[in-house]
Amino acid sequence: MAAASVFEQILDPMHRADPYPLYRELRKTPVVRETDGSFVVSRYRDIVALLHDPRTSSREVVTLPGFISKDSPEHDRIRRVIGRHYGPPHTPERIDGMAPDLLDVVTGLIDRLAGRTEVDLVDDFAYPLPVTAICRLLGVPLEDEPRFHAWADAIVEGVDPQARDEPARRKGAAAVAEMSGYFDTLVDAHRAMPGQDLLSAMITDAHTWEGMSRSELLSNACLLLVAGHETTVNLIANGMLTLLRHPEMLDRIRREPDFVILTVEELLRYEPPVHILIRKALDDIDTTGTTIPAGATIRLVLASGSRDPDHVREPDRFDPDRHDLERVEFRPDESQHLGFGGGVHHCFGAPLARLETQIALTELARRLEHPRLLADPPPYRPNPVLRGPRHLPVALDGVRTAEDRRTRGTTGLVESVS
Repeated sequence: MAAASVFEQILDPMHRADPYPLYRELRKTPVVRETDGSFVVSRYRDIVALLHDPRTSSREVVTLPGFISKDSPEHDRIRRVIGRHYGPPHTPERIDGMAPDLLDVVTGLIDRLAGRTEVDLVDDFAYPLPVTAICRLLGVPLEDEPRFHAWADAIVEGVDPQARDEPARRKGAAAVAEMSGYFDTLVDAHRAMPGQDLLSAMITDAHTWEGMSRSELLSNACLLLVAGHETTVNLIANGMLTLLRHPEMLDRIRREPDFVILTVEELLRYEPPVHILIRKALDDIDTTGTTIPAGATIRLVLASGSRDPDHVREPDRFDPDRHDLERVEFRPDESQHLGFGGGVHHCFGAPLARLETQIALTELARRLEHPRLLADPPPYRPNPVLRGPRHLPVALDGVRTAEDRRTRGTTGLVESVS
């Protein structure tokens, strides 16, 4: 039996806790052809070029529903219709206006930790926060979470390169069909009694039906619900894990709440929630001396690219200050991480993910007394694409009161990020 390639080792769950040494090895050969005929691209410059290359396609290689699996101009049409009610220039207050509500949700979740000496920051915090946020944004009843949790797990399983066999595809397709049926009923309910949510705004806008069919609305509602919490769970969990490994940074956020803005950008580079994107070559593409033939699958290892030493100085060092544009020695390109992908498929939910994570990390830093890891590394989810801890067990001495936000600066943070 042939030895496993570097990329095959990356896919192996035994390396999930720390794939970065393998990424360093992978970058020694910028473009690698795997035995299955796919091409693995691992350096920052090459990844960025391919993300912006119209000769690469998301069609038929991305298993998630919605516009994420389509190419321009179809992708652009649908994204434009949804974006009309999501953010600037038409609805700039949609995400910004969620900040006080998100702070209340975070406060409630942390309040529930009071009196405990051990918590799981995934189950007790990092999962319920994004789920609550995306439900409120879309107008999905939070009490339906057990139903769509199972659907989301099945859909996300199909993203795993190791599980892309026929049973996994059928399971994911069945989950999308069931979730679409769920949204079909929900759309009728929102049409009869609209709320202030994103789904109601789209349903009651004539522009939506001029630019998107009902089936497209349903599939993209599924996308927003699944992608709107799965990646943010990882971002928050990876973020707290990193900060607990760097307690001086946790202390700094406690003292300087605005520092969390730089911290989240560095987390998106250093420990991103999405590690690999898949594309298909529509034509022959020459990159770094290698010709990727038309029809070939391309695997873009985003997490490797964001730690490329040709792009970032000391890439394996966690340094939020590298994103401070006011520093004289700052290299502008270092701020351009791949944590949200790039090109036309740049993460649609990035503004909400940033806001949730900034508020979450600030309040956790401010309110948890002497938090420390009980397992390092913690257990990880097996998926190499959406990488994050399955659980994050933490010991703490107590939970500080949520009072006196103004004197401690948390309200100022909410105002600054919104």
